[in-house]
Amino acid sequence: MNVHDSERLSGLLEDAGYVRAPEGSDGDADVVVFNTCAVRENADNRLYGNLGRLAPRKASRPGMQIAVGGCLAQKDRDTIVKKAPWVDVVFGTHNIGKLPVLLERARVQEEAQVEIAESLEAFPSTLPTRRESAYAAWVSISVGCNNTCTFCIVPALRGKEKDRRTGDILAEIEALVAEGVSEITLLGQNVNAYGSDIGDREAFSKLLRACGTIDGLERVRFTSPHPRDFTDDVIAAMAETPNVMPQLHMPLQSGSDPVLKAMRRSYRQERYLGIIEKVRAAIPHAAITTDIIVGFPGETEEDFDRTLHVVREARFAQAFTFQYSKRPGTPAATMKNQISKEVVQARYERLVALQEEISWEENKKQVGRTLELMVAEGEGRKDGATHRLSGRAPDNRLVHFTKPDQEVRPGDVVTVEITYAAPHHLLAEGPTLDVRRTRAGDAWEKRNATEAAKPTGVMLGLPKIGTPEPLPVATGPACGCD
Repeated sequence: MNVHDSERLSGLLEDAGYVRAPEGSDGDADVVVFNTCAVRENADNRLYGNLGRLAPRKASRPGMQIAVGGCLAQKDRDTIVKKAPWVDVVFGTHNIGKLPVLLERARVQEEAQVEIAESLEAFPSTLPTRRESAYAAWVSISVGCNNTCTFCIVPALRGKEKDRRTGDILAEIEALVAEGVSEITLLGQNVNAYGSDIGDREAFSKLLRACGTIDGLERVRFTSPHPRDFTDDVIAAMAETPNVMPQLHMPLQSGSDPVLKAMRRSYRQERYLGIIEKVRAAIPHAAITTDIIVGFPGETEEDFDRTLHVVREARFAQAFTFQYSKRPGTPAATMKNQISKEVVQARYERLVALQEEISWEENKKQVGRTLELMVAEGEGRKDGATHRLSGRAPDNRLVHFTKPDQEVRPGDVVTVEITYAAPHHLLAEGPTLDVRRTRAGDAWEKRNATEAAKPTGVMLGLPKIGTPEPLPVATGPACGCD
């Protein structure tokens, strides 16, 4: 969701006449924007460290502007300007559309502009968006969250859930497909609660089925659902709609019922494993990923063992594994029985080792399978050295494959046979069995030609933002909500 917000910020600024600065040139850009997250405990340190690094550059570059937005800005407000008085603009999660105006106001008045809206001014999807991918796109179906998880500060910063009209969502998807996009990811803080704001408990499953009727839309994904709202009609829609991919990211957080209760999560271990069982029965090849928090206040060794039990039973393809992060303003931050860093670290390492073992075993089951991959851009860091390309399987597993003799573009589809498995990727070392050129590949080619022909202008520095990709195994502390 933060990545998609960054796409909107980029679109707003390009619409106002700014041009993207070359990669790695933040010190030479006229505008640098930080879109922040407040979930991780080290977010503050990272932000102020980056701001400190830019301070001397700004001092030596008259007219340079720095803006800070997002959840951390919503939370800290005036604190940012007090700690870093060289910041020009601070804006929150509800008014990202004001960024160009605030930059201009700061330039004219020669003083910092801090504007934090307390509620959503307009649904963000109405804003200009500079999509990072020509073939895959994020589509927000709701913003905000109605849950009250004791470890999470996001609802306080993003507000109550607001759903978009289904017609508006489908119209956006149809417009994206017309531009060449062939994969979309539906986004929501609690994506499968969609409909609660409009009074329809089956609205999400209906939306998935409606996506299946859009000609040219080859792949549909969604993130992140909540077990509380994961109903049988959603499972049926996933199984019966051909372009909804066999992939599910389902946050667990803990396998212990007492810890889940303390977290104020409304499901228990039996309910969670029951959902996994139903999904596997309906979609046998589904890849299921999750979020897990280690070391929540009061977590005992027995509680942690229950989490390990769920991991063994569910056999996740991948997991976000997080050490509990105390966030000021959340109920969990003041709970008794905070767990020591040493205990949390030891448990964390045991969990990661178990999940690595399971991920590898599950990936080995893919060896010998013939899969259709959507060719990806920038996902294989060693592709140049290994003469390979990379793509995503229907279940979102990353596959590196031998570069075929004919031209293959991001967004095209290739058919390969899996020959080797590692814990976090697969290899197809034999010849490519088939290459299908697609409208998405055409769109990628057209965009690249257009980008190359663009004139230079005022430069905009944005943190690196990428195309939609699956959630990798995380190693830093977080609550797992982002």
